[in-house]
Amino acid sequence: MATFLYRLGRGAFRRRGLVALIWVALLFAAGFGAASAGAPTSGSFSIPGTEAQKAFDLLDKKFPGMAADGATARIVIKAPEGAKVTDPGPKAEVQKIVAGLKSGPGAEQISSVADPYEAQAVSQDGSTAYVSAKYDVSGMELKDETREALKDSGTAAKATGLNVQIGGDALMAAPETGSGEIIGIMVAAIVLVITFGSLIAAGLPLLTALIGVGIGVSSITALANVLDLGSTTSTLAMMIGLAVGIDYALFIVSRYRAELAEGRERDEAAGRAAGTAGSAVVFAGLTVVIALVGLAVVNIPMLTKMGVAAAGTVVIAVLVALTLVPAILGFAGKKVLPAGEKSRLFGKGARSNSSGADEKKANGGTRWARFVLRRPVMVLLAGVIGLGVIAIPASKLEMGLPDDGAQPVSTTQRQAYDLLSEGFGPGFNGPLMVVVDGDKALADSTVDRIKGLEGVVAVTPPTSNESGDASVITVIPKDRPSSVQTEDLVHEIRDGSGDDVLVTGATAMNIDFSQKMNDALLPYLALVVGLAFLLLMLVFRSILVPLKAALGFLLSVVAALGAVVAVFQWGWLGSLFGVEQTGPIMSMMPIFMVGVVFGLAMDYEVFLVTRMREAYVHGERPGQAVVTGFQYSARVVVAAAVIMIAVFAGFIGASEQMVKMIGFGLAVAVFFDAFVVRMAIVPAVLALLGHKAWWLPKWLDRLLPNVDVEGESLRKHLERSPQSPEGPDKDRELVNA
Repeated sequence: MATFLYRLGRGAFRRRGLVALIWVALLFAAGFGAASAGAPTSGSFSIPGTEAQKAFDLLDKKFPGMAADGATARIVIKAPEGAKVTDPGPKAEVQKIVAGLKSGPGAEQISSVADPYEAQAVSQDGSTAYVSAKYDVSGMELKDETREALKDSGTAAKATGLNVQIGGDALMAAPETGSGEIIGIMVAAIVLVITFGSLIAAGLPLLTALIGVGIGVSSITALANVLDLGSTTSTLAMMIGLAVGIDYALFIVSRYRAELAEGRERDEAAGRAAGTAGSAVVFAGLTVVIALVGLAVVNIPMLTKMGVAAAGTVVIAVLVALTLVPAILGFAGKKVLPAGEKSRLFGKGARSNSSGADEKKANGGTRWARFVLRRPVMVLLAGVIGLGVIAIPASKLEMGLPDDGAQPVSTTQRQAYDLLSEGFGPGFNGPLMVVVDGDKALADSTVDRIKGLEGVVAVTPPTSNESGDASVITVIPKDRPSSVQTEDLVHEIRDGSGDDVLVTGATAMNIDFSQKMNDALLPYLALVVGLAFLLLMLVFRSILVPLKAALGFLLSVVAALGAVVAVFQWGWLGSLFGVEQTGPIMSMMPIFMVGVVFGLAMDYEVFLVTRMREAYVHGERPGQAVVTGFQYSARVVVAAAVIMIAVFAGFIGASEQMVKMIGFGLAVAVFFDAFVVRMAIVPAVLALLGHKAWWLPKWLDRLLPNVDVEGESLRKHLERSPQSPEGPDKDRELVNA
């Protein structure tokens, strides 16, 4: 592989014009496709195999045209102090709201609007009422004019002194991440400038990463409606693609500069960078792809599509790093180096190889590695105990899906949620829908049974379909939708019913979704870690090094979950991260972090330990190989980690709680994994293991194919053949032209 990538990188350098043209053409083609495609919808959401999904499917069959999974809205109206919504003035305003929804803009997407005075949607004290609106499509599929009409529906009523707030998923929109990503990119740029000491070298990874992300996200947008990808898919792809795109380019550029420092010609340096660091990029990218594609084991179509689309963006980032980066290095010329390096390498008499002094020169990485080698037990215990303490809150993890109660208190959705809770009880924010597949007698007996359950506030009479063989019952719980008590109530209704009585609705769907994610976590973890273990065994020709990598990852991801619980569930330092409302952790968070963080964590393992393996294969002692790995890779790994943390942290400023939580979780996980596990625990373990770290049974060594990530076969190949048919002088003349 190293030899193939060497030829690929050198060829891209020499044919840089053609390579750059191809990538720019791909960017324009993807952009044209995205501009020509319609706006992406929310994508269909289904959870195969769950009772809530079976109930939705039954509703579609028995109640055609009901649009059971359509968006809902609740316009909550509260009268001023001392007045009631049943008074003539407020009542007239409420009825105007009902009439406006039925006949105003976007009315064609509304299937029903319930008058609160006819639907008994007025609180006992008469202070509050709510108008229920049902739509034919999901919240993300609503037209802009429909959503704007809903937002404006209470404007006139507010002018009379009524408090009008709107809740429900009809106001759902694509999450706004604000300027967070821009700040993340700016931080990345600063880190790159500090790392490379050259604006050109710093800008190169940013440019190539943005091109790769542009192609990936534009392709997703172009295919969103065709493949039913959903509007949130591009957010994940952009988050992952931008982080790995910058990192992969960073490692190629860094290795290119190191090769130049050893006196290589520019095209030769590009080829060797692609053959060595490029091999690490390929395998690091493969671990990320495995983790993302592995989300398919959860068997939730939306999550599978998100993972595959993000994996496609990672593949593009790898291809960009192996081809476009060497090509742009060809255009950059000497500007990729700091001023002092330019004169030393390209000035008069610069033909001599100066690697001898440079290779012996100590830097921060070597000093840290030597410190760890002197005190491996202390460093190992400090890292493990520290992460273990941070992981303690993860033992109290409560999972669920956020509802309007998790919105910031300034939003109309949250205020509507609070008004409903005050006027009718918290359970009105999450009614349960019970579907009875049977005659009226079965429906009536189901109503009687549910009324006798503790935790039920109200049960509506059954509504039957035209043929009378199915009914729908609405159950109002006593507690809020995301509470443990409401979850227990759902299970109690199901346990006491047969196969003909199914519980669904948004609350039940959230409960089933959380359970499905819990059930899939261990199989997913086994699949992803198992495949990556085999992949790393190929890379490092070792059993203990991949095992140590996997265990270190588990430690960092559990610690990151502990931090997420402390901030978003317990509220510790919540104001610092813009958390206005604590609550259960999003149910997909653990499995999502396992997938994404595992792939990203293995990046640093591959980049850092590959250089150690390279030194060890070339004859260095185990301890010296660790120092050599840190000498060449520590600075770049630290820069890459800071960049990735900055990119993920940029999403903490998102308005949507889910995006905010994902951004925080990924940023913290990368911090723990890069700076504690890879930079401290890994060298400590390798120091303690010595030669045993690189042990592999001979029979297994014969079975495993040799992928040559450390470039040993490439070195032998280059020793047997000249750099260029026309000799090194002609080669220098060619590449410096």
